Amino acid sequence: MSHNTFGHLFRITTWGESHGPAIGCVVDGCPPRIPVSEEEIQHWMDKRRPGQSKFTTQRREPDTVRILSGVFEDEESGQLLTTGTPISLYIENVDARSKDYGDIKDNYRPGHADFTYDAKYGIRDWRGSGRASARETASRVAGGAIARKVVPGMIVRGALVQMGPHAIDRTKWSWDAVDENPFFCPDPEMAEFYAEYLDDIRKSGSSVGAVIEVIAHGLPAGLGAPIYGKLDQDIAAALMSINAVKGVEIGAGFAAAGLTGEENADEIRMGADGRPEFLSNNAGGILGGLSTGQPIVTRFAVKPTSSILNPRRTINRAGDEVEVSTKGRHDPCVGIRAVPVGEAMLAIVLADHYLRHRGQIG
Repeated sequence: MSHNTFGHLFRITTWGESHGPAIGCVVDGCPPRIPVSEEEIQHWMDKRRPGQSKFTTQRREPDTVRILSGVFEDEESGQLLTTGTPISLYIENVDARSKDYGDIKDNYRPGHADFTYDAKYGIRDWRGSGRASARETASRVAGGAIARKVVPGMIVRGALVQMGPHAIDRTKWSWDAVDENPFFCPDPEMAEFYAEYLDDIRKSGSSVGAVIEVIAHGLPAGLGAPIYGKLDQDIAAALMSINAVKGVEIGAGFAAAGLTGEENADEIRMGADGRPEFLSNNAGGILGGLSTGQPIVTRFAVKPTSSILNPRRTINRAGDEVEVSTKGRHDPCVGIRAVPVGEAMLAIVLADHYLRHRGQIG
């Protein structure tokens, strides 16, 4: 299977399967002498880690990350510094239960990649979907933790802004609230609603989707490249590569189609600091494929988890029509744990474009 690498100058390659002995990430192109530690990476891994509430899969994975290469201890500070060589990150799988999937190993689950993987490769890992599992995204979060340290002053934060048909009240947005509820929700009142709503969905044996918003602050103007290397183009590709993502928006996104030219154009004045100041940000911080220096704002839609208890019609490998019900441990809303994954992928794109910009412009 090819295409397991993402990026140009800053690149990640993920490896491993959901129910294999381990998963991991190789980060290539990271500049040297950047301080890094397993503890720093673990902070982001813990945000994504499963089994932290009844609203996510109860698979008990500590997601403990080990740095196997690409760092060296500085004699003066005692810190681990990147050396510029490939950084290998290792995450052991400790709580796989392959037997949970034995009953459906020959059935194609609706909404899953079972049929398409079998059609393309003639073989599929039915133990938790193998590479098609959201388990793979843990490797991306590890790589994203390195990417966050590449761009000076960059802050990347994400939040769940809609679950099912229920969107947050944006006037009540609080970044502090994101870390205070299990949904990464910035609206405290809606977080309370989501708890009851998703509990009912979970008990019914079904699932729902979500919309995630990720914002990057502290970036210079000019990142990206015209035509085929646009910053928003690569962001869209990065976010669309996340499991279960079916749509991506930048800035106003699809809502821009309902605006007039006057409403959509982000007017510019001269700020008190002598630099251009935009009066709005419908462009999401990107114009002509290049960053404007404003916050980069993107959203992505995550479909409902396809593994549900309620029976659905399908076929098996022999072509027989059957019904399938997926037992085991699954997220009633996989979009919740997609928040740190979206943050990681945006950070990876921005680290890559920062290095590409520096390489071309100096």
